[in-house]
Amino acid sequence: MMLKTYSMKLSEVQKDWILIDAKNLVLGRLAAVVSTMLRGKHKPTFTPHMDCGDHIVVINTDQIALTGNKLSKDGKIYYKHTGYPGGIKSITAEKAMDGGKSTFVLNKAVERMISRNKLGRQQMKHLYIYPTAEHKHEAQKPAVLDVAALNSKNSRN
Repeated sequence: MMLKTYSMKLSEVQKDWILIDAKNLVLGRLAAVVSTMLRGKHKPTFTPHMDCGDHIVVINTDQIALTGNKLSKDGKIYYKHTGYPGGIKSITAEKAMDGGKSTFVLNKAVERMISRNKLGRQQMKHLYIYPTAEHKHEAQKPAVLDVAALNSKNSRN
């Protein structure tokens, strides 16, 4: 007896809305949970070549916790290049968190855990990040996910 591998059809995809409060959550652990849900790997109907993940709304990113020496002067550094000679630019995690770019920090952490192709770019469009508790997705009635309750290491008090 051979078992067939289930492959989801586009018409069978069911996308839910999930709200995550990032207050006092560890950045890397939060990014791992978000990237898993964006891909849809938490669903029994996961199909690798399709966008079967959920819409994720993350609020309070200004209060995310970074562990280790990432917030020190010589800690985590984000680089980008303008495309011109000598055009490398950098920003530290400390400046990003203090300068109101906490959404950038979480976005980069999740983006680097998602595949770097068309499917990954499509999945990243379903991630909505807000620095405060206000967001514009109340009409979708997102289900609240308590990431801190999943594992005691997920939050810092």
